[in-house]
Amino acid sequence: MTLRAVVEGIGHYLPDRVVPNSEFEKTLDTTDEWIRTRSGIERRRFAAEGQTTSDLAVRAARAALENAGLTPDDIDGIIVATSTPDLTFPSVATMVQKELGMTHGFGFDVQAVCAGFIFALTNANALLIAGQAKRLLVIGAETFSRIMDWNDRSTCVLFGDGAGALVLGLQDGTGANTDRGILSADLNSDGRYRDMLYVDGGVSTTGAAGKLRMQGNPLFRQAVEKLTSTAETALAKVGLTGTDVDWIVPHQANIRIIQGTAKKMGLPMDRVIVTVQDHGNTSAASIPLALSVGVETGKIKQGDLVLSEAIGGGLAWGSVLLRW
Repeated sequence: MTLRAVVEGIGHYLPDRVVPNSEFEKTLDTTDEWIRTRSGIERRRFAAEGQTTSDLAVRAARAALENAGLTPDDIDGIIVATSTPDLTFPSVATMVQKELGMTHGFGFDVQAVCAGFIFALTNANALLIAGQAKRLLVIGAETFSRIMDWNDRSTCVLFGDGAGALVLGLQDGTGANTDRGILSADLNSDGRYRDMLYVDGGVSTTGAAGKLRMQGNPLFRQAVEKLTSTAETALAKVGLTGTDVDWIVPHQANIRIIQGTAKKMGLPMDRVIVTVQDHGNTSAASIPLALSVGVETGKIKQGDLVLSEAIGGGLAWGSVLLRW
């Protein structure tokens, strides 16, 4: 008998403010067409003044708990993936814990930028299988609008704010790749590529949050190669191939990266969940957001084989293969 970490509930939250591409035409040398053709993004959401990452995370957590038919008393721990925490410390996870009324269990944050949710999900799986918890909330939440350089048209038009969450519980499996739950994962990083995507500030350097900096073209080339490789590795670990996958739910960074990765894997775009047009790049929140939308719209159903992959600053990248 094999224990599997299975998804018991999912939910998401998006801030009220919708920012269409046309809004950037007022302040930048850009157009709606330029943004759409290069990224696939049509609109994104920005958090309201005073609305924090933990605020978004709490709303997504409550939606996931409601979807699962559970309460905070049923949760043993919270893992939040974010690169835009409310404060240097304490963790966003402990803030979510407080707002949910949890006085038991544990909470901590994971920081792997856009790959953060993959890293958080893999950590949650390991904790559950090791017997450290029976049920966990895993959340991706970001307010990237707070670290944008609004004069840099190559970056500020790409990102948005939001949060997604899922509840992971335990279920007995057979050990076969037909089991429900997380079947495999693959994590990677390479610090030599740091300058491709980073924020030019921090506690021990400038003492300020800093702004996001990106080398778009080199990052694009690395992304397609590394995302394809990690996806194939996760599949090979359990004796599956791309043709077995029902849905790819990728990090929603850029439609061209999503299309390029699907093409290299030999999968049609009608088997890919795409939300980048509505949300922009929400970093660690993008995969749980896309998963939640996929379930909400009736695409992802129980028993479907779902592959998620992401790459972010570090560079850090990875994938998780699960049966819904």
